[in-house]
Amino acid sequence: MSRSAAAKRPAPPPPQPAPQPAPKRARAAQPSPQPPPSQPAPQPASGLASDIDSIIGHHARELSEKLQAHRLELFPPAAQKTLRPFQASEAAKLLGVNSGYLRNLALEGRGPEPAVTPSGRRSYTAAQIQALRRHLDETGRPGRRYLPWRRDGEALQVVAVVNFKGGSGKTTTAAHLAQHLALRGHRVLAIDLDPQASLSSLHGFQPEFDVGENETLYAAIRYDERVRPLAEVIRRTNFPGLDIVPGNIELMEFEYDTPRVLASGLSGAGTGAADERLFFTRLQAALTTVADDYDVVVIDCPPQLGYLTMSALCTATAILITVHPQMLDVMSMSQFLLMMGDLLSHLKRAGGNMGYDWLRYLVTRYEPSDGPQTQMVGFLRSLFGQHVLTHPMVKSVAIADAGITKQTLYEVERRQFTAATYDRAMEALDAVNGEIEQLIHAAWGRR
Repeated sequence: MSRSAAAKRPAPPPPQPAPQPAPKRARAAQPSPQPPPSQPAPQPASGLASDIDSIIGHHARELSEKLQAHRLELFPPAAQKTLRPFQASEAAKLLGVNSGYLRNLALEGRGPEPAVTPSGRRSYTAAQIQALRRHLDETGRPGRRYLPWRRDGEALQVVAVVNFKGGSGKTTTAAHLAQHLALRGHRVLAIDLDPQASLSSLHGFQPEFDVGENETLYAAIRYDERVRPLAEVIRRTNFPGLDIVPGNIELMEFEYDTPRVLASGLSGAGTGAADERLFFTRLQAALTTVADDYDVVVIDCPPQLGYLTMSALCTATAILITVHPQMLDVMSMSQFLLMMGDLLSHLKRAGGNMGYDWLRYLVTRYEPSDGPQTQMVGFLRSLFGQHVLTHPMVKSVAIADAGITKQTLYEVERRQFTAATYDRAMEALDAVNGEIEQLIHAAWGRR
């Protein structure tokens, strides 16, 4: 080695009295950006392991505050979501009439008056569409029903949307289904049974800020004296005809309480009837108290087969399983189905309700141009036949971009995207939800 190269070699550091963390390690242990002085970030002396709980807690608070600030920017001034107006052609489609008939109604002054732009374009709010629906139901042709509410003898439909694997589009499917049914005139209750509360967030309820203690479904199915009527925790959404029971991390309490109650034989709060010990009857009992107010209940289940999911499965009249057509997702679904089948057989022997009106698999995030995905869809159809919905939900940048602003495709306007992208996504969405709506009506005995 040359003398010049040896001269460039750094001298070894002098010994220190006590070892100090390397500069890069110290920077990695500090959250960025720097926390305010009132809440200093933990600085463990011996690495992350000693204070990992404090660091995670600090990160959680920082992230939560940023998300709340983001929501305030998106939906000022009260951080509450509103709903866009619907063009006359959209309103006519939702009502099941043609645009010309809707235009004549407006010209004759029948029904609510639409907003009219200088160019002559007419638009209706969702509330006006609901008012038009009631008007047409009262004054329309005999035998034609525009208000699809449940009639005598038609049972409440409870649709449980389930999957074991994240990323299958479960929450997105539940949100769009509930909103579609409400826009079509049904009275809908959405229940967020997932402690992650993504369904609640999509409807404008930030779980850690807007949902307090004992304000989730847990309040209505808990075992102690603090149990509340379900009606007290139901909230309105920005969609007329759609209410929601929001969720947050409190739902996990049911997962902790149930094994203890089952082991101790406690009967829980209420009348003391024997079936109160059966955890899977509590959700159904809570829904019975509000059943007359709704036509359809859509439950977004957590991605696990815990007591919450089992309660939903025993309450449901229909099951919708979302599946992404890729090998790892299908393999995961195979394990999910094996476990679910075994659990349901045990619940059936214990007296759980297993009488479903229908069971369907929905292919989600489907890319028709992807050869392996197309093969996987064909494989699923060959196995499950009519239990796979005819229409898949295509993967769309429109739905993904809407989610960035905590919105669904029904909330964003067409002009925010290229027309072809928006129309393609909306066509697939309407086809999927329309097929499910037909299944619901068929369960009622309608054609």
